[in-house]
Order: sequence, then C-alpha cells, then structure tokens
Amino acid sequence: MSIQTNLLEIKNSLPKHVTLVAVSKTKPVSDLQQAYEVGQRIFGENKIQEMTEKWEQLPKDIQWHMIGHVQTNKVKYMAEYVHLIHGVDSLKLLIEINKQAKKHNRIIQCLLQVYIAQEETKFGLNEAEVLEIIHSETFKSLENIKVVGLMGMASFTNSEEIIQNEFITLKNIFDYVKPYQLTNCSFEILSMGMSGDYKIAIDCGSTMVRIGSSIFGSR
Repeated sequence: MSIQTNLLEIKNSLPKHVTLVAVSKTKPVSDLQQAYEVGQRIFGENKIQEMTEKWEQLPKDIQWHMIGHVQTNKVKYMAEYVHLIHGVDSLKLLIEINKQAKKHNRIIQCLLQVYIAQEETKFGLNEAEVLEIIHSETFKSLENIKVVGLMGMASFTNSEEIIQNEFITLKNIFDYVKPYQLTNCSFEILSMGMSGDYKIAIDCGSTMVRIGSSIFGSR
C-alpha cells in the first residue's frame, strides 16, 4: 500500500468535523511530498529541529503542528512558522510561546495537554491545573497566544475499555471548559486519538486525530 492510498483511505473514513494531522516525524521529505500531492496540508512533528528543516524545504501552505513535548528554550526555533502547539503543559511554557510569537508579530495557537493516561511517562495537566491557568491574570495578559482546545494521550494498552474511559474523561473536561471564552482562549479543538485508537477517540468526541504509522508505515 502506498502512502497516498493509505492517506486517502483514512481521510475518506473520517467524519467531516475531524481534522487529520499526518504525523511525519522521522519520515523523509519525499514521504511528506507524496502526502502533500494528494492534498494533505497538516503535518505533525515531535522534534523542533527536524520540523524546521522540513518547513524550510516544503511548500509554505503547510500547517506545521508541534505534537511532541516542548522545552521552553526551543520555542524560539519554531515561533516564526508553527501553526499549532499540541503539548502545552504549563503557564511557564505559554509565557515563553507568547514572548517568541510577539517577536514575529504572530499569534500562535496552542492546545493544553491534559494527563489522562495511567502511565508515568506522559506529560500533562489535571483539570484543576487547566482551570488555574485559564483563570490566572498572567494568562489573560498574554496577547500573542491563543488556546484553542485540549489534547490528551491514552494509555498504551490493549484494553479498549481503559482507552475509552480516558478519552471520555478528557471529553468531560473539554465540555466543562468549553463555555469559557476569552480573547486568547476559545475551546474548539479536542485533539485525541492516534493510529491505534483514533476510531475510539472519534466515538468519544475527538475533533482532531494524529495519525502516523497507518499513513507512512511503521517507523
């Protein structure tokens, strides 16, 4: 199966309201080019340096999503072009993104990462921490970022029940914060679901899925 066939099959299977992020980390530019040729414009990377190299080489109508854990000292390298940062897990990081976005006269969109898995290895905030951030005066003063939703990753498990419960937990938090609107905060995107569990995620209310291996083949 070719990248293009895989991609079109997945795209055709997704409901209209679900956005596909093609996770292209570790894949060569030629693979991304193939996906681009059949209309894919949103790519997700987890290393800023690799994403920047690809941004420099590929067409400029691509939306680059940073889906990996972000270190504050690396934000400056992507501030010029990144479209959406998925894994924002602290107010400190939002402050840095705001600072770097301002230098480029941009507003950078962000998702707050919520910790829903039963694993120590995942990053993220709990519900109380999400509320603490969006209600803080510091957050309200950030003019060069916009929080547009939540993101979460389920446990790495074969149990569909565990995965489903974790996604439902995230959807409930999303529904709770959704009415909260500010100039720099509007909860529209719920990013959950990857190659192995995106169908469950969509059933639980996901509006954005991050799919890599099902498109590009395993790493």
